[in-house]
Amino acid sequence: MAESKTDNQTVATSNPRTVTGKVVSNKMNKTITVLIERRVQHPVYAKIVRRSTKLHAHDEKNECNEGDVVTLVECRPISKNKHWMLKSIEERALKQA
Repeated sequence: MAESKTDNQTVATSNPRTVTGKVVSNKMNKTITVLIERRVQHPVYAKIVRRSTKLHAHDEKNECNEGDVVTLVECRPISKNKHWMLKSIEERALKQA
């Protein structure tokens, strides 16, 4: 955390991390599971490989559906596995009939 001094007070300012991914589950109450994909180069073979991470995020209004592309922001721990919060919904999934 960066610190700045203002009139004999130390104020901590932070730049929380943000990530963008696809919602794969919204079955829990006020919680979504988001799949984050990244592309990395293999250290030996130099081929580009896809790596993925699933994160649990807090969705206060239960407004996300499966397939939505969302942006998450890092926050304080809300539960054992939830350390991210929904920031915005970038793209809504198409509803299937």
